[in-house]
Amino acid sequence: MQDELTIETKQATEAKTDDNNIVIKVEHLQKSFEDNKVLKDINLTLCKGENLVVLGRSGQGKSVTIQCIVGLLDYDEGSLKVFGKEIKELLEDELKEIRLKLGFLFQSGALYDSMTVRENLSFPLTRVLKMKDDSKINQEVEDVLDAVGLKDAIDKMPGDLSGGMRKRIGLARTLILKPAIMLYDEPTTGLDPITSKEISQLIMDLRKKYQTSSIIITHDLACAKITGDRILVLHEGKFIAEGSYKDLEKSQDERVNSFFK
Repeated sequence: MQDELTIETKQATEAKTDDNNIVIKVEHLQKSFEDNKVLKDINLTLCKGENLVVLGRSGQGKSVTIQCIVGLLDYDEGSLKVFGKEIKELLEDELKEIRLKLGFLFQSGALYDSMTVRENLSFPLTRVLKMKDDSKINQEVEDVLDAVGLKDAIDKMPGDLSGGMRKRIGLARTLILKPAIMLYDEPTTGLDPITSKEISQLIMDLRKKYQTSSIIITHDLACAKITGDRILVLHEGKFIAEGSYKDLEKSQDERVNSFFK
């Protein structure tokens, strides 16, 4: 209980002193699925340029949290503001406008298997941004593929890509719309340790290149260590600890300490 109160106090102070720097602010968020209360009292802030890691085991509500942020799920109680706007109060057109500023990397990469890499990346440019100039579209595609180190894969089919390559292409397709905020849902799941480290480092490189703010949902401690400026530990629908990797590594809370054994 003391840890939870400390988190709330720290974040409340942060909000008061640096409101202009906050891009996402969540207060007392709750979400249930029938009798299953998944999110019980979620409080977090994400600041401009920050990588915030939400660390927790499977089934603790990590993915539900970011699905509420992007408006894929409705929350039951509390406040959730993105760029100062309460998500639940937005009209459909307003929500679409906010979503253009949010990049969501799904666990699977969510590529269209019937399209080449070029077509997958061109799709949001033509469908969302209504771009029609083929030369400009191709240039955007090549630039973002270059950023993720896969320019040579431009005409491959998703089925010809390794798991790590699919993650990179999925990331490229998200970045091509130049979002201000990136939401990563288990970016290293299903990858071997070497590829996981490469994806984690890529997240850092792309933050620097595109000046994004990010929330990284993971249960991968190595990913959290590489990517997280600040880490929140989620347990049974509440955050129980907050700090840097070094801070949490020294935690006396057995629930937190179990990650580091």
